[in-house]
Amino acid sequence: MTAPTVLSIEGLSIRFGGLTAVEDLTFQVREGEVLTLIGPNGAGKTSAFNAITGYIQPSAGDIVYRGECLVGMKPNQIAARGVVRTFQKTSVFSGLTMFENVLTGLHLRGKQHPLAIMLGLPSVRRDEERLRAEAWEILKLVGIEARAGEQASALPYGELRLLEVAVALAAKPTLLLLDEPVSGMNPTETADFMTLIGRIRALGITILLVEHDMKMVMGISDRIVCLNQGRIIADAPPAEIQKDPEVIRAYLGERYVRARG
Repeated sequence: MTAPTVLSIEGLSIRFGGLTAVEDLTFQVREGEVLTLIGPNGAGKTSAFNAITGYIQPSAGDIVYRGECLVGMKPNQIAARGVVRTFQKTSVFSGLTMFENVLTGLHLRGKQHPLAIMLGLPSVRRDEERLRAEAWEILKLVGIEARAGEQASALPYGELRLLEVAVALAAKPTLLLLDEPVSGMNPTETADFMTLIGRIRALGITILLVEHDMKMVMGISDRIVCLNQGRIIADAPPAEIQKDPEVIRAYLGERYVRARG
């Protein structure tokens, strides 16, 4: 049985002055799946991400998440509805430790009244203990708990990417958007990240990716949407995408096909 649609993109167009970044984009993301957007640089993938998460407003079209239109909402309003993203460039608090970064993300969801915090009421202490325990669980899930006390500024690039995912998970996403998450990672780190995707998915989180690493894309995706010049040229499972002549011409290239042999 087909899983229900959680995110529906209908006729999405994004224009910057006379430049069209995305034109009439239509696709759906289903509950619990891993869907990856691929395509050449400038194809419109990140622009689509930015529109879904409220960082830019589309010129036309609808973005509907679990029956609610997201167009016109601010990024924090969209995140509060469970649609959370990472960025191509890491965006963590470099002056804080790993643990403090995740705890800060958790505090953004805090519901304690400022007066209760000032008075140090028991409910505040209980809430703080709960959040600290949750921060440790997130760090363990991502696999970076051993370095929890280290400052983010001292971390190697691969672990910074993992920390950003941990901070995103602190926001309690139901749909997690990852923008080129393994960019700059070595093959071992990429393989570990593929395993992490499986653990995140097991929590019931739906995942939408933008990624160029085709080994990872083909290994973890249920479905792949290929963009070229702002338009969808294919929407299919990995086995079909890697044989699609238009996708090969526009993005994968004959070298990829020969390498797969």
